[in-house]
Formats: sequence, C-alpha cells, structure tokens
Amino acid sequence: MKSIYLIVIACVIGWLAIQTFQPQRRLDPNAVPRPIEARGDLASDEQNTIEIFRNAAPSVVYITSIAVRRDFFSLNVYEIPQGTGSGFIWDKQGRVVTNYHVISDASRLEVTLADQTSWKAVMVGAAPDRDLAVLQINAPADKLRPLAIGESNNLLVGQKVFAIGNPFGLDQTLTTGVVSALGREITAVTGRTIHDVIQTDAAINPGNSGGPLLDSAGRLIGVNTAIYSPSGASSGIGFAVPVGEVNRVVPQIISKGKMIRPGLGITLANRRLTGELGLEGVMILKVLPGSSAAKAGLKGTTQVREGLVLGDIILAVNGKTVKDYDNLRDELDRYEVGETVTLTLMRDSGQVEVRVQLEAMN
Repeated sequence: MKSIYLIVIACVIGWLAIQTFQPQRRLDPNAVPRPIEARGDLASDEQNTIEIFRNAAPSVVYITSIAVRRDFFSLNVYEIPQGTGSGFIWDKQGRVVTNYHVISDASRLEVTLADQTSWKAVMVGAAPDRDLAVLQINAPADKLRPLAIGESNNLLVGQKVFAIGNPFGLDQTLTTGVVSALGREITAVTGRTIHDVIQTDAAINPGNSGGPLLDSAGRLIGVNTAIYSPSGASSGIGFAVPVGEVNRVVPQIISKGKMIRPGLGITLANRRLTGELGLEGVMILKVLPGSSAAKAGLKGTTQVREGLVLGDIILAVNGKTVKDYDNLRDELDRYEVGETVTLTLMRDSGQVEVRVQLEAMN
C-alpha cells in the first residue's frame, strides 16, 4: 500500500512540475490577420500550363460504360456502372476517341462533356490491337471542341507533357511530367504488341485511360492507355499510344469501322505445324490468286503423291527476323497499304529476297 502512495505522490509532483514550466498563454484581443505579400506575376511556365488546361479541358470527356445484368432470383434485367474512363473530341461531327479497353464490355455508353451535359454514345468502330475506339454522340457542334493534332515522330526525351483525364472519377484533372522514354512496347488487350509507345512520368491513374497526352503547345501527341504499377495506381511509369498511330487508325475506323491492315494475300501455317517440321520462320500454305504475293511469285505448300512440297518460308521483313505469325503481323503493321517490303525467304534449301507490295486485308 505504501508503494502505491509513493507512486501517486510522484505523479502529482511530476504534473505540478510540468505545469510550472509550461509557457503561459498570452491572449491578444487586438490580433489581426498578417498582411499579404504581393506575389507578382506567375512564372511563364505556370502561365503556359494554365493556358494549356483552359484550352484543352473543354475537349476532354468523361466516359461511363454501363453493363446489363440479370437478377438471379427475379430474372429482372438491370443496369450497373461497368467502369469509367476518359476520351476527347476528335471532330465537330461528334466523334470521340478513347481506349478500346474502356468500352469493350459495355452494353451502353454515356459521354459527359466539360459542361457536365451527358450524351448517349454508340461505337463507330475499334482497333483492339491498338487499344483505340471511336464513339459517336449527337451533341450540337457548338459544344464540341476538337483538340489540335501534334506530331509524335519528333518527340524528345525530357520534353514537357500534360495529361488531362478523369482519374478515379475526378473529372478534368491535370497532371504534368516529361517524356521519359520513346519506342517502348506494350501489350494490347488482344495480346498483340503496340510498338513505338511513349513513356511518361505524368501521373496516369485508373480513369485517365483514353485521355489525351499533350505537348507544351497544347497539341495532342498521344492517347494515355496504360500504367506500370503493381498497386494499380500511378508509379511514375505511364504509356501513351503515339498520335502518329492514332491519326492513321482513327480515320480508318471512321470510314470503315475498323483498322485496315496491310497484308500479302497468303495463308500461313500455324506454329504447331512449323514446330513439328522443325522449321524457323513462317511457312506459306496458300497464295491467293490475284494477290500481291501471287504477282511477286511467292510459292505456297502443295501436296503430291509422295507427300508435301513445302512452300516459301518467310524469315524476315526488310531485314527484321520473324519467327511466327504474330511477329509477321507486327512487322507488316509498321507499313501502309501500297508500300513495298522485301521478304527474305527460305526456298528450296536456299535463301532468296522478293519485293512485295502490301495490300489491304479484309
């Protein structure tokens, strides 16, 4: 019991000591706010950033994808929000560009403009291998402000970039950064490779997908499409499809509903067959009559009484090695319909080079 009394007394003494050495509160009834010092003009780079946002923000839209579900018990059909993303006005006809993965699973789409008006949208078409899609809304032309189109083939690592979008559903958000790297490759939702992608440290978070990446003149240089992050939030590594590819693919989607691919007019053997035969490269099974490949003299595989006579095996396109069908498509996608490429072929146990003009694939 005595020890308890000693502890209590020690606590009281300690408390009194703390109170003794605490500074006394001094109240001043005449206290007023401190004077504000004039800041002066904003720095020129700040003014430029503000101007970019003011000019570009009206062109950026908020996209809501809505899915239809059936109640397990009542069997009633109801709609639920599937996800959100960003996009931007492409032209005065109401076309909106976004990522394919933003709208791929939607039963219904809504586009909200910067003035907070919402419009039903329909899909004009898509290029899933490029993660691009085009939507159509029936908003009046005076509400539509297309973005200026820039260039992506002359970008430099270190130049400033600006991303506008709707991360986590927070509309009209601006993030800034630089071009961190060029010529990157990422994988689209289809598993195909997107080449020459722009890497940036401008924060790109869920909801930014489909929004524009701008240069310091406020021009479109890319479409934000992905982030590299284990947590799903920005980690300083974001990717954008370059505007050169966007400006090539989007007009095709608008006119044809899909991306027009360059091809050769051939049918190829699958990887399993070439593997069983112990072959490197891509073997031609059939050359379509009247195709570019037929005009160039490419040879397909034929069956004779003794077995198969192997057709040409494509080893490279313009000197770049191809190992399978996907490699070949990726290389051909670097070119336009009408361009001519040089194929390195294995033919009759020897290598030959043949020039072939690319044609549009159906």
